[in-house]
Amino acid sequence: MSFMNYMCGKLLGDGCMTKQDRRKPRFQFMHRTEDFGWTYHCYEQLVNDIPINRPAYRKVLDKRLSKGFSESYVVQSKTDELITSLYKIWYPQGKKRLPKQWIQQHMDERSLAWWYQDDGHLKIVNGVMHKIILSTDSFTNEEIEFLKCLLWNKWKLHFKTDAQNRLILYDKFQIHYFLHLVSPWLHESMNRKSLVIQPLQPIATRTTIYLPSIYKIEKPTAEINEKLNSLVTLFIDSTTNTVCTNHIFHTFLQLRSEPKDMNNYQIVIREAHRLNLARIRQQTGLTISELVEYCFECNSFNRAIVF
Repeated sequence: MSFMNYMCGKLLGDGCMTKQDRRKPRFQFMHRTEDFGWTYHCYEQLVNDIPINRPAYRKVLDKRLSKGFSESYVVQSKTDELITSLYKIWYPQGKKRLPKQWIQQHMDERSLAWWYQDDGHLKIVNGVMHKIILSTDSFTNEEIEFLKCLLWNKWKLHFKTDAQNRLILYDKFQIHYFLHLVSPWLHESMNRKSLVIQPLQPIATRTTIYLPSIYKIEKPTAEINEKLNSLVTLFIDSTTNTVCTNHIFHTFLQLRSEPKDMNNYQIVIREAHRLNLARIRQQTGLTISELVEYCFECNSFNRAIVF
């Protein structure tokens, strides 16, 4: 049921429930006026399952702001048995607490996308995606640790916490993968949080490659360049001439979780290989060493590649 998936993301994000004495609870969320498109989109996705009012403009005095007031759009529900049921799950004793079992059941890519659009930020430095931030202001330390474990167990996303106790994703491959996961559910008004085409950074002719010590290499330049001959076959779809990101994300999530002893090699990479490596790195965030390692693994075990 997509409603529960969306509500999971919304309640992790900017959604909340309010309850006055002797009255049934109501669900509501609020976004700034600049994000009206996102506000209305959420309303449209939920209105068929719970009775909610259309977004209403709200202006509130706020001396912290230079203009002296804040503007937003608020969506609030009417009372409903389904909302009452969710209130009991999310607000035991009248205070919001993360219902771990319920979240584990309903958290999926849609939930992640809604949470990210509500409380997430993509930091870009000089055109390069630097990190993804998920705000966790209202959660306890225990709840933040639960969310970190949940993101790892479901998607192998390795979030860390910063000094402000926010969830942070630094790894470039995982940033690409995260945005790949949520992209089908990103609203156009949230384009600032979508995948940014990274600059194509050239690869030096002479570079250092790190490979697992299980590979016994006597002539690094010759042997590594030979393995790189399969680069296009492994990573690029010949019919569309595009990088096969679905295949790459699925494959490297498993490979990267395995610790290994490594050796390093100073080599000269052929020009044709450098261009393809740069292109694949640009679209996936993988390192050159990881791409070379996969070429070795596939050649060693004759792994079949299916796009």
